Amino acid sequence: MGRMPAFERTAVVTAARDLFWDRGFDAASLAELENATGLNRSSLYHAFGSKRGLFDAAVEDYLTSVIRPRLGILSGNGDGRTRLLAYFTDLRTAVAGLPEGSTRRGCLLVNCATGLAGHDEPTRRIVDDYRSSLTAALHAALDAAGAEHSLERARTLTALDISAMVIARVDAVESVALLDTALDQVRAWLPGQ
Repeated sequence: MGRMPAFERTAVVTAARDLFWDRGFDAASLAELENATGLNRSSLYHAFGSKRGLFDAAVEDYLTSVIRPRLGILSGNGDGRTRLLAYFTDLRTAVAGLPEGSTRRGCLLVNCATGLAGHDEPTRRIVDDYRSSLTAALHAALDAAGAEHSLERARTLTALDISAMVIARVDAVESVALLDTALDQVRAWLPGQ
């Protein structure tokens, strides 16, 4: 019988996720991953198969702990307008609430879209699935609110969301402005009901 791992897998994956989120897949070195996770290279490879295996586990953790709950706001309780306003307000709060000088992360998946996904088919599919899921969730909330041209408007909101996450890494004020624009659009398309 093999030895049981002497580490908490969830903590290791979370630490790696945060490093990949900050640095990106290509820029996160094995030494940095060892330091962040507290595991040596051989333990990381034994547990995850490769740096890529660890990245895949980190992305799945991100989907589970960040993306799905956030998208759940769009399918939660309340009318479609309320859900849309709650979603963009939550996102805005996450960006605006960062203390001065803290690491600006944006979105792990959007960050991948500007790097790894350009040359890696599995990552491209994950990023595109996220974009499709986001658009579908926004579309469903707009439909539930009775919005006209709901698919086109969902695409507009998706573009504002993704743009805000890209720019969040370099300019939190502009990121918040983009999210405010999304909120303004929702209010204009769906006046108080």
